[in-house]
Amino acid sequence: MATIIETDLKEVLGEFKQEFSKLNQRLDRIEGDLTSLKVSQAEIKGELETFKAEVKGELETIKAESKGEFSTLKNELTFIREDVKDLKNSQRAQIWALIITVIGATITAVVKFGFFPNP
Repeated sequence: MATIIETDLKEVLGEFKQEFSKLNQRLDRIEGDLTSLKVSQAEIKGELETFKAEVKGELETIKAESKGEFSTLKNELTFIREDVKDLKNSQRAQIWALIITVIGATITAVVKFGFFPNP
């Protein structure tokens, strides 16, 4: 048994036209969204380039300051080394002075009590 379907061609074409119209509206919205995304992307790229430039400038500043501080620390370390060297020499002199004092006191005690006993 064959089934025969009868529909008006005008109605079918009208429905297709409505669906195509809806699809066109959706495509227009998608194109608008895509354009908005492209604009946002361009803005983000611009902001990123600005941020890169700022960071680069800050890094250069920090680098220059670090070099100055490093040089200062190096000079201070040199002074500290010299002070330590002077302290070592001073300690040696103090040790020799103490040794000489002890030897002198020992000789004095031997002479006083050895050669000149108490009466």
